[in-house]
Amino acid sequence: MYNIIIYAYLLGVAIYSRFNEKVKKMWRGERDAFNVLREKVEPGARYVWFHAASLGEFEQGRPLMEQLKRDHPDLKILLTFFSPSGYEVRKDYKGADIICYLPLDTIRNARRFLRLIKPEMAFFIKYEFWYNYLHILKHRGVPTYSVSSIFREGQVFFRWYGKQYGRVLKCFTRFYVQNEKSRELLHGLGIDCVTVVGDTRFDRVLQIKEAAKQLTVVEEFIDTGKGTKPKVFVAGSSWPPDEDIFIRYFKEHPDWKLIIAPHVIGEDHLLQIEKQLEGCDTVRYTKLQAPENARRSSALIIDCFGLLSSIYRYATVCYVGGGFGVSIHNTLEAAVWGVPVIFGPENQKFQEAQGLKACGGGFEIRNYDDFAQLMDRFGSDDAFLKDAGDKAGAYVESLAGATGKILSDVEL
Repeated sequence: MYNIIIYAYLLGVAIYSRFNEKVKKMWRGERDAFNVLREKVEPGARYVWFHAASLGEFEQGRPLMEQLKRDHPDLKILLTFFSPSGYEVRKDYKGADIICYLPLDTIRNARRFLRLIKPEMAFFIKYEFWYNYLHILKHRGVPTYSVSSIFREGQVFFRWYGKQYGRVLKCFTRFYVQNEKSRELLHGLGIDCVTVVGDTRFDRVLQIKEAAKQLTVVEEFIDTGKGTKPKVFVAGSSWPPDEDIFIRYFKEHPDWKLIIAPHVIGEDHLLQIEKQLEGCDTVRYTKLQAPENARRSSALIIDCFGLLSSIYRYATVCYVGGGFGVSIHNTLEAAVWGVPVIFGPENQKFQEAQGLKACGGGFEIRNYDDFAQLMDRFGSDDAFLKDAGDKAGAYVESLAGATGKILSDVEL
């Protein structure tokens, strides 16, 4: 049944690629993967294969790849992606020796791929469970690890109709899971090669913090010229429903400085934000003729990519968007700076959001009134503000170390 579904999916992708540019890139990339491998694989080299579905999973695997390279420079890293949103952003990543799309999981593709690479071991990040690749890896005796994986009762493996597909889990040499609940669920399937290590994303955000840039424009923006720092609210990866809430508040509270880094950086969206901010002195990051001109503004719109993780360092309070849509974005990149993090209600599937709420460093809001009440307290109660920020930073620090635990356990 699985292979029938895969071939039906393959046909659907081939048809849809005629009408969708993202799907076309994936379709072409998967077909071109074997050419990339034939050209770049070095005979006799020792390859370790990492597979990430997309950009988020790549960030979870990145600390492992980079530590492995530092400890074993003789090893070669093959990095594969399923989604264009991962491959197109990280196709020039210097930490891997070969980067390509993963050919779709047919038996023929899996055999060809593994004959070309002959990996010494394989790491599948978080939710990657490709049936044919994993069964052939097991058949060939290749140590295969699931890292930063997390399991929930509603997943197909734990349903009556998912038992046959669930056999794929027994192909792994070991699971390095995020929490105890995942270990218990796997135990219920008779799988005990499980170690609870946490999430490598905590290691990654600490790396990002160490590499953060100083941004002259932002520093000028928050410089009042009076020797005192204003309270600064940074909204990262925001969507229109998020903006409807926090922009309304800051138009009524000019004592705060507002920085917005929207998730979608398109002219229509930027114009929409500017229209909502009418009456405020607003400036776009890339439109400033001189950094010092930012000082006169009360709202700064980040209209380019790659700066958000560094911008969080300037925040008094952070807001992470997406929680009024499908799901919130990365809360850890904000929390690592030791500032309170606010987000919307769609956060239940994110363990780190639950952890931040539980420790008192993260705050869920459901509407404007929730947000206004919380911000009023942050603005008036310095002790509460500092305590929440300290708890957010301590939460990230306390859960770092998964990378070292995994690599110390893996036999190279």
